[in-house]
Amino acid sequence: MRIVSMLSSATEIVYALGLQDQLVAISHECDYPPASQGLPRTSCSRFDPTGLTSGEIDAEVRRCMQEWGSVYEVDRGLLRSLHPDVVLTQAVCEVCAVPTGSVHEAVADLPTRAEVVSLDAHSLDEIFETVQQVADVVNVPERGHEVVTGLRQRIAAVGECVSSRERVRTLALEWLDPPFAPGHWVPEIIAHAGGENLLGTAGGHSAEVPWEQLAVLDPERLLLLPCGWDLAHARADADRARERLNKVAGRAIQAGGAWIGHGSYFSRSGPRVVDGIEALARVLHRSAFSDPPAAGRLEAWQ
Repeated sequence: MRIVSMLSSATEIVYALGLQDQLVAISHECDYPPASQGLPRTSCSRFDPTGLTSGEIDAEVRRCMQEWGSVYEVDRGLLRSLHPDVVLTQAVCEVCAVPTGSVHEAVADLPTRAEVVSLDAHSLDEIFETVQQVADVVNVPERGHEVVTGLRQRIAAVGECVSSRERVRTLALEWLDPPFAPGHWVPEIIAHAGGENLLGTAGGHSAEVPWEQLAVLDPERLLLLPCGWDLAHARADADRARERLNKVAGRAIQAGGAWIGHGSYFSRSGPRVVDGIEALARVLHRSAFSDPPAAGRLEAWQ
């Protein structure tokens, strides 16, 4: 079976299931695992985000949505040449990845039928369901059960360590200019790690909030988790917003309770959200664990 992934988390799911030999192409945003990086890329962004601030990216996204109705383009010629049997995509967020509608348009012209599979997760349970969904589509359901069971067991192990501890008042932001409260599975990640999420709704959409609303929360921990950004980009953006963040979470910052996160462990709907839970639990409840957070997931910010 020939699989094309239009979604970063889908590529990670394919590898987690051991199906990488069937993967023939990925999206422009797929950056993990490293072994996938030599594959053809079937999409591109309508603007180059390199070097842009979060405010500039926000403006470009809004412009693309107004002018084109989409932030991304699909390389139809390449897709046609690949003869895919399955194309993995999503309909959760038109800004985060190539949406399902664009993929349906692209595959309509293919000489052979390709099944479009939309992985639409809004919660941790639904992330695990998408893992099983991919396994079922490629006829390896038992692999899906094994992977999902392993992920759930890891979350349960974290829960055993933090369940008796007082929850830590935590403010997470998924974007800084403008600020966005977390939605989807991020509030669940915080809860599983032993935190009390102060803003955002589990299973709901991320939502823009005014700085004035944030200023009254006084969190014990501040988590800066810019969607889609690595640690270096997240740190640079946090540094630019330092003055405002000090007004929002001055007590947490002064006490060493501010952290930046690599977006792929928190905003991406794939298996590595469990890595994010494990790392965050060690930030919120350091004394409950014998080992520190794994490198590359969360870093202190002051």
